[in-house]
Amino acid sequence: MAAAASVALMHRITNVRLPVPLPGDGDQRYGVDLDDQGLICRIDAMGAEAPHTDEDWNGDWLSPRGVDLQINGGLGLAFPELSAADLPRLEELLELLWRDGVEAIAPTLVTCGIAPLRQALAVLRQARQQHHRGRCRLLGAHLEGPFLAEARRGAHPREHLARPSLKGLDERIGGFETEIALVTLAPELEGAAAVIGRLRELGIGVALGHSAATAEQASAGFDQGVGMLTHAFNAMPGLHHRAPGPLGEACRRGGIALGLIADGVHVHPTMAVLLQQLAPEQTVLVSDALAPYGLADGEHRWDERVLVVENGTCRLEDGTLAGVTLPQLEGVKRLAHWSNGPSAAIWSATVAPRRVIGDATGCMDALMGRPLTQLLRWHQDNGELHWACAA
Repeated sequence: MAAAASVALMHRITNVRLPVPLPGDGDQRYGVDLDDQGLICRIDAMGAEAPHTDEDWNGDWLSPRGVDLQINGGLGLAFPELSAADLPRLEELLELLWRDGVEAIAPTLVTCGIAPLRQALAVLRQARQQHHRGRCRLLGAHLEGPFLAEARRGAHPREHLARPSLKGLDERIGGFETEIALVTLAPELEGAAAVIGRLRELGIGVALGHSAATAEQASAGFDQGVGMLTHAFNAMPGLHHRAPGPLGEACRRGGIALGLIADGVHVHPTMAVLLQQLAPEQTVLVSDALAPYGLADGEHRWDERVLVVENGTCRLEDGTLAGVTLPQLEGVKRLAHWSNGPSAAIWSATVAPRRVIGDATGCMDALMGRPLTQLLRWHQDNGELHWACAA
C-alpha cells in the first residue's frame, strides 16, 4: 500500500525536450516524474505513441539554470575591488543573477595588485559562507591574470602583469587555495609550466587566455593540464589555415572547453556559429559581464579608468573592448537566433559549464533530484527563444 500511495502522489510532465549539443539528438521527447516532495525522480524517453498527461509541455526544453564561469562584477561592483563594506551590494547582485536565470558563478578577478586581490578573495570567502536559497551561488574565483602575455593583455593593466612563478603564485593565492576554481594564464610564458603543474596539484583548473601561443605551445599547455580557453578568439591568435593557433589545436584535440562571449561584438555571429558547429560539446557560453551589469548605459568607473557602455558593450576610452553588461542567458538567446539551434545554445550555458567544474556529466545528471523551482523552461516563439522559471 505504501508504494501505491507514493505512485499516486507522483506528478508527471510529458512532451519535454532536454538540451543537447548535437543537432540530431534534440528532438527526443521525455516524460519527467516528480516525487511527493516535488523533486525530479525519473526522466524517461517517450515513444511516438506514448499517452500525454494533463501537463504537456509541447516540446519546450527543461534545463538547469546557467553557470557563468567568467563574470567580473555587477551593480557597480568590480570583484577585484571588493571590501567588507560591499557585502550587502554583493548579495543584491547574487539575487539579481538568480532572477536572470543564473544558478552559480565563478567570480572573475582580472589582473590587479596583490593586496586588493587577497582582500577580494577574503570577501568572497565570507559571502560564500552566507549563501541561502533564492540567491546565485558563488563558486571558487576565476583569476584572469596576472600571468598574461603583454602583447595580448587587452584591457588588463600593464603595471600589474607578472611573470609566472611559484613564488608569485603563492603571494597571490597562499591561504586561499580552496577558494579558487580557475586561473587564466599564457602557457607559452617562461615559468608557466611550473605554475600549471602546481595549480593542477591543488585541484584548480587552468585556462589559456590573453596569450600569444602557437598551436604547438598551446598543445604543450594542454598536455600540462590546461583545460579551457578563456573567451575563445579574443586576446589570442585567430584561426588561420597555416597557423591554427590555440583555438585550432583545442578543436582538433577535443576535450578542451571553449569559453565564448555570444554578444555579437566580441565574436561575429558567423564565427560563433562556426565554433559551435565545429566543437559543439566544447562550447561554453560566458557573459564576461563587468561592474556596470545591471546598470544603465553610459560612463562608469573601472579601477582608475572610465568604461563607456553602449548597447551592452563596454569599452575603455581609447576604444579597447573590455566586456559586456548583458546577462549570460541573453547570449543563449542570441546564439540560438544566429544558429537556429536552440537546444545546443541552451546546453552550452547550463550543462557545458557544469561539466567543466565537475558538477554534472550531462543534462539528466544535472536535473535529477532538483525541484522545478530551481530549473528553467525554454520556449521558442517565431524563431525567438524565451525562458522562465520551470515552476
